Amino acid sequence: MINDMVSDALTRIRNASMRGLETTTLLHSNLIEGVLRIFKEKGYIEDYNVKAENVKKFIKVTLKYDESGKCVITELKKISKPGRRVYKGSNEIKKFKNGYGSYVLSTSKGILSNEEAFKIGVGGELLCSIW
Repeated sequence: MINDMVSDALTRIRNASMRGLETTTLLHSNLIEGVLRIFKEKGYIEDYNVKAENVKKFIKVTLKYDESGKCVITELKKISKPGRRVYKGSNEIKKFKNGYGSYVLSTSKGILSNEEAFKIGVGGELLCSIW
């Protein structure tokens, strides 16, 4: 049984990018789907599709590589963990890596990137950082 599905999903994406795989498969949850939506909007992954096999749902993620064959994702870190949650207010999440990276937050308005959360003026739990 997986305790933290988000960290499992991030680890699968990180491992697939290090191995140079084109796709990877993740377990489905609405939270993971929200995180992948932000990754796609920011250009870190090509696409993702939800697949249903029997009763379970899976998400097939297509990774993005540059012209030289290097993965676009340089670093992918889980910030909040089940034993230690990290919360930030709206004024504390302006930029990450001088605008080159992004935070993904779980807010009262849904799963948002740090730019969206700052625009709306909401804070929340920092799920992960990517650049």
